[in-house]
Amino acid sequence: MAARDAAAQAFYELDTAQRDLEISIETISAVDDSPEARRALASFRSLGERIDQVSAAYIDTVDAHDLERDELDHAAASRARAELTRAKDELVNVRGELERFQSGLGPLLGKAETQLARLAPARERAKQSLLAASDALDAARAAGLTADDLAARLAALSPELTKLNEGASKHGVQETVRRADDIRRTAEAVRAEAERLPQQAQEIDKRLVSLRTRVQALGTRAEGVAPVLSELRRRFSAACWQDLQHVPEQAGQAVRQAEAALAEARTARSDQRWADAQARLATVRALMDDVDGAVGAAGDRLRRLNEVSKDPKGEVEKTRFVIRDAQRLAMQGRATPEPRHARPLDEAVARLDRALAGLEGRHPDYWAFLTETAAVRETANRVVANIREERARQR
Repeated sequence: MAARDAAAQAFYELDTAQRDLEISIETISAVDDSPEARRALASFRSLGERIDQVSAAYIDTVDAHDLERDELDHAAASRARAELTRAKDELVNVRGELERFQSGLGPLLGKAETQLARLAPARERAKQSLLAASDALDAARAAGLTADDLAARLAALSPELTKLNEGASKHGVQETVRRADDIRRTAEAVRAEAERLPQQAQEIDKRLVSLRTRVQALGTRAEGVAPVLSELRRRFSAACWQDLQHVPEQAGQAVRQAEAALAEARTARSDQRWADAQARLATVRALMDDVDGAVGAAGDRLRRLNEVSKDPKGEVEKTRFVIRDAQRLAMQGRATPEPRHARPLDEAVARLDRALAGLEGRHPDYWAFLTETAAVRETANRVVANIREERARQR
């Protein structure tokens, strides 16, 4: 009977260890499909067959000996003790194999448990993000914003949410974690856009007002270009203003286009088509920038021509100063300048003299004069930049 109890204890311990190992194998199988994991699963099945064999032998041995009967003789008791002891030893040996196998699963099990540990938090984060996105949409609607496109994007997550709820047992841990992360990212993007909708609507409303004011102001300014051109035609040669003669027509057309785009932007805002509204407002702004530049160019041209016609020597002296500054730098530390520096500066002096001589006559081309002096200064500045760059390299 002592041998029977010992065998029973060994059978119980082996069964318990096998159940624990099954949990480990299930954990690995749910996460890992690597060759190493598949080999471990095959080894477990083989070990399970061995456990079934010794367990069946133990049960057959227990059933073969009735130790409770009164007429049990010494010889039968001895046989029973020997067979039960042998069954126990086989159970203990198999349990040792099982424990050795279990200890070899450490790396695989650790990796699997790490991945499983990601599963529950990933699912929870996904569901919390969905809830936050839904709340943000409700808040946007409460503010009078439809947010239909955002609602559609959130509704499109429904099939993925169904698969997420089906869990890792059906789709695997890695796939479930990936799905949870995708749902979370999409939901967070929807939430962020929904939360920004009221601010976006306010920004578009402000831009509508400010651009309407700007369109009106530039429309008024565009009307003032004609008198400027009239004065340019009356006082200066055609070369000074002919590139500007289409500015009034172009400015007027741009203003009309801007007004049409502004009306489209208001319609898009009313329909809560935010992307369309922003695109139309960008068009209005670009058109107004063009008008602003063209209108400003006409007034600036008249101002500069007035200045140079009264005092062309001021423009000449400004340009000579830039040339002399470049010449001083070219001579710094040298008896003679480098030819590659001196040549363009000498040419700049000659160009300036020719530009000044071009003002002689009845209808001088002051605009050509201003264009040439600006080009001469640019040449001198380029020589200065080259000299400084060369000397910096020599240091």
